Amino acid sequence: MENSMESPDIRSILEQYHTIAVVGISPKPERPSNAVSRHMLAEGYTIVPINPGHQEILGLTSYPSLTLLPPEVKESIEIVNIFRKPADVEPVMDEAIAIGAKVIWTQLGIINDTAAKKARQAGLQVIQNRCISVEHQRLFL
Repeated sequence: MENSMESPDIRSILEQYHTIAVVGISPKPERPSNAVSRHMLAEGYTIVPINPGHQEILGLTSYPSLTLLPPEVKESIEIVNIFRKPADVEPVMDEAIAIGAKVIWTQLGIINDTAAKKARQAGLQVIQNRCISVEHQRLFL
């Protein structure tokens, strides 16, 4: 797990970047991905749902993958917040690199150091095993 010496500055990331693609978001309100996305929306962030099984989540157009985003949406993505099993993270990170995202953020319990290393080598900041909503509340509320 990353220690504070290796971790990017979370405060700076949350202040600088405001467009978040949420990969693996669920339409079910009781699911963490949905609750986290609702919190970030309420705090003024732009959420782009990524879930191939749904056309709309939280009243927003949902897309099947990062690489299938329309060009104008694709170029706006800054943070890719991943709610997928650790084994499924690497392909998502590859897509995030391909679309020019700035930050990869994996939620609590999601760690894939091989994929994280690849993303860092491509110039992305990587935060693993942390909840973006919890960090936002801790720093700003």
